[in-house]
Amino acid sequence: MKSPASGTTVVIVEDEILIRAAAARYLRECGCIVFEAATAEECLDLLAVERSLEIVFADIKLPGRDGLDLLQAIRREHPKVAVVLTTGKTLEAPIPAGVSLLKKPYDLFDIERLVASLHRARS
Repeated sequence: MKSPASGTTVVIVEDEILIRAAAARYLRECGCIVFEAATAEECLDLLAVERSLEIVFADIKLPGRDGLDLLQAIRREHPKVAVVLTTGKTLEAPIPAGVSLLKKPYDLFDIERLVASLHRARS
């Protein structure tokens, strides 16, 4: 049976290589086409050339520009791309309304939650 996420094109933005690689592997197992980036700048470079990207899964805490800065840039420059922010750390500031947030890093490895996030992001 074909996964509901099959064919969805996503980018994982995570500076921790092991978390990024594991999330990418699971998304590929769901049938997604996956790109990877370690920084917000890498993600924006990908978005500039890969017009097929539909969803960005971005860590809130990134070196340089953080995930919230990335979210603003994507909404401004690529308004049709959905963004799901993730974090495994305690946040000092509240998350803006309307931002999808996975509360712990292991949520990325829960296929049902990940697929549910994909569906929410695509709608």
